[in-house]
Amino acid sequence: MKKDYYRDGRAPVPLKESISRAMSSNKARNTKPEIALRVLLWGECIKGYRLNWKNAPGKPDIAFPGRKIAIFVNGCFWHRCPYCKPSLPKTHKRFWNQKFTRNAIRDKENNIVLRKNGWKVLTIWECQIEKYPNKTVGRVKKLLLAK
Repeated sequence: MKKDYYRDGRAPVPLKESISRAMSSNKARNTKPEIALRVLLWGECIKGYRLNWKNAPGKPDIAFPGRKIAIFVNGCFWHRCPYCKPSLPKTHKRFWNQKFTRNAIRDKENNIVLRKNGWKVLTIWECQIEKYPNKTVGRVKKLLLAK
């Protein structure tokens, strides 16, 4: 059965319904990589953080406000991972290049503001959680112990 998807004019209409369905299912919070990292943190008894804390620039995915630690869990596709280098979409290239550029600028600006305000910022990539879960949790532990 064909489903009509709401169009807000920000993105071009995909050529295939399957692409439209996939893109419509993307969400901003509680993504699979975020949940995977939180499961790993809980497994190491690392608790006491806030999710998408709105009082910090960029609403870090995980924040330890008292320690001023902000953790961003970046999806490889949306934030253009420097490690796994995901492929670019084949259609609407101009739109996607602009979108990815805006994402990178926004991420950089949020990091700058956080650091200027005394926060330590850690960016964790989706592929790092999948490939190196222990090492990834170790990075968080190291940051928490440094305070």
